[in-house]
Amino acid sequence: MSAKRLERLEKTLARVAREQGLDQERLRRWVSFLALCGVLEHAVESGVIETYYLKGGVAMELRFAGAARTTKDFDLGLEGNRRERISRLEEVLQLGFDEFTFRLKPEMHQMELADTVRVEVAVQYRTRAWQTVDIDLGPGEAQEVDLVEPAITGMAEMGLPMAPHVRCLGINEQVAQKLHACTGPHREDRARDVLDILLVDMLGKLDYVRTRVAAERIFVERETHAFPPSAALPVGWRRELENLARELGYPARNAEGIEAKFAAVLQAIATASAD
Repeated sequence: MSAKRLERLEKTLARVAREQGLDQERLRRWVSFLALCGVLEHAVESGVIETYYLKGGVAMELRFAGAARTTKDFDLGLEGNRRERISRLEEVLQLGFDEFTFRLKPEMHQMELADTVRVEVAVQYRTRAWQTVDIDLGPGEAQEVDLVEPAITGMAEMGLPMAPHVRCLGINEQVAQKLHACTGPHREDRARDVLDILLVDMLGKLDYVRTRVAAERIFVERETHAFPPSAALPVGWRRELENLARELGYPARNAEGIEAKFAAVLQAIATASAD
């Protein structure tokens, strides 16, 4: 790719971000995320992997675009142990997607508690560097996977392709996992999960019964604390919760209101009945 062609793409990115009122770096990450989704879908169609799924903040952004909080990490679930997942990811990345190519960097960080390895992937467009993305490569243990049409905008305006759907951890299972994470013994940096749960509920996408079933299973499997957990949130989260609420345009902007809403949603999940 010539420097001029890359410059044109950069200018298009800046124009589309300006026209759609998006942060330019966030749009750049969306391009990278969707390119990675494209190669993953290509790998499934080609039989290189059986399936995959996205979770965490990237799944929220692909579902809800600007309504979700921004994230820099690409949380990916694949089958196999950590070594097998890395090998499978290398095979997937070799396929490329449209005019995007990918290179797995040698640096890796093992996250033992989560049975996850963080790797860095260099994303290139027509052989020129575009961006480096951190991928958290976790186990493929989802009970439910949703086919999601990406809500992200700007790809067509940039003249870039986009997979018609991506595979995300089932939304009710994702909320159940977030509920476990933000109420458990290792929740120090999990304030964001509270707002993620409230956002899904606010958008009317939360099935309380299915979430309760998923939560009961996850809490038993992980054996850290009982379901339903306490709705009390750490005092140290107050400023972060309020900042996130303002960023997301959430109706409750003060910590007390956020905690009250969280308690109400938790109660709705815990008492939900299929009858």
